[in-house]
Amino acid sequence: MENLVFSLNATVPIFLMMVLGMLFKKLGWMDEEFAAKMNKFVFLIPLPVLLFGDLAKVDFKEVWNIRFVIFCFVVTFICITIAALVSCIWKDRSIQGEFIQASYRSSAALLGIAFIQNIYGNAGMAPLMIIGSVPLYNVMAVIVLSFFHPERKAIDKAVWMKTLKGIVTNPIIIGIVAGLIWSACKIPMPAILNKTVTSIGGMSTPMGLMAMGATFDFRKALGKIKPAVTATIMKLIIFVAIFLPIAVKLGFRQEELIAILVMLGSATTVSSFVMAKNMGHEGVLSSSVVMLTTLFSAFTLTGWLYVLKAFQLV
Repeated sequence: MENLVFSLNATVPIFLMMVLGMLFKKLGWMDEEFAAKMNKFVFLIPLPVLLFGDLAKVDFKEVWNIRFVIFCFVVTFICITIAALVSCIWKDRSIQGEFIQASYRSSAALLGIAFIQNIYGNAGMAPLMIIGSVPLYNVMAVIVLSFFHPERKAIDKAVWMKTLKGIVTNPIIIGIVAGLIWSACKIPMPAILNKTVTSIGGMSTPMGLMAMGATFDFRKALGKIKPAVTATIMKLIIFVAIFLPIAVKLGFRQEELIAILVMLGSATTVSSFVMAKNMGHEGVLSSSVVMLTTLFSAFTLTGWLYVLKAFQLV
């Protein structure tokens, strides 16, 4: 019972914030345009500031773990490969790119940080997990969506340059790098700056989760139901069932395991829908998987966390 309470305390507040977003939209206090702008604001300012603050105040040698970063990178690459192989079962080749991307691309930054912060009070190992997985998420998304384009086009130099620029100028990556440099140089954090960073970073989780809830649409989740359900099961259950035991066997514990759980089993990021639409795909399958994984991850993440707690791994 104690383990169940621990798991619920970690997951329920996060999804209640999303429910609040849905409620505010229903009451007319938040519309999709406002939610989209709020989501963009969180991505550009509070979230990078939160990551910077958490990393800048810790010992660099204590935080950096190359073994953990490599594990996240390799596992992400294997998940993408598995998703690509499974996508071959669909007769409709136009949905393959969306299926692959939606199956592997997690809300590592927003939901991941919210999840870990709710348990440990800070971002924990999330920044290192983001370093190991998010750049690969973006690069492979461009390759996959271009290669499986409904009207197959070559991946030209312009696409590669845009992808590289997107990674280098990604606010989350900038926040992580700035925090690591600050920590490595052992620059002191003045009290005024510390309070300012803490206040700005504190906005990221509630604002981001409410914005995500306000953009949720149950009707869209019913489009292309078979591939959407398959991608959802892979995203929330299969990848976690395969790789979490391997992580445990390799000796990862506490924040490391939570970060890996988030990387493997959190909801598909809304960015997958945005990227699919911008690269000439229909976007219906992407939006369906985002909706389904966001809805059901409330239950699956609680279940996985309960298992980890029951075995005293977190």
